[in-house]
Amino acid sequence: MQLVCPSCGTTNRVPVERLHDRPVCGRCATALMAAEPVALSDAALPKFISGTELPVLVDFWAAWCGPCKAMAPHFDAAARQLPEVRFAKVDSDAAPGASALYNIRSIPTLILFDGGTEVARLTGAVTAAQLTEWIQQHQKKSRYRDAV
Repeated sequence: MQLVCPSCGTTNRVPVERLHDRPVCGRCATALMAAEPVALSDAALPKFISGTELPVLVDFWAAWCGPCKAMAPHFDAAARQLPEVRFAKVDSDAAPGASALYNIRSIPTLILFDGGTEVARLTGAVTAAQLTEWIQQHQKKSRYRDAV
């Protein structure tokens, strides 16, 4: 299983059976399977999405956005509930290139990627329960899903 480090961008190989053993990046020792969202930049986002073999959910948000602030605790809770999904946050003001690349027109916008490909998009604030249900409805059957 390949997992891209959210901190340094190194692609790490982790045996599927070791995903629950708190793997860390071989280069910088950052946790690879932390049960919390990671902040990503313009430069880090495309590699993280394309190089991570687990599904990746990205929240495009901004600090001034009321619905984004209201949804943040729900996004964090969903990250704890779904360890087989990597959760990432992209500040659309700090990462205008990523917002343009993924055609973000309003925030919060959530995009679910599987195998580096966008599989679903949701705009607007949702609760943790709504978010986990939405992810499970759209998540592809992955050969790794049952192993995590």
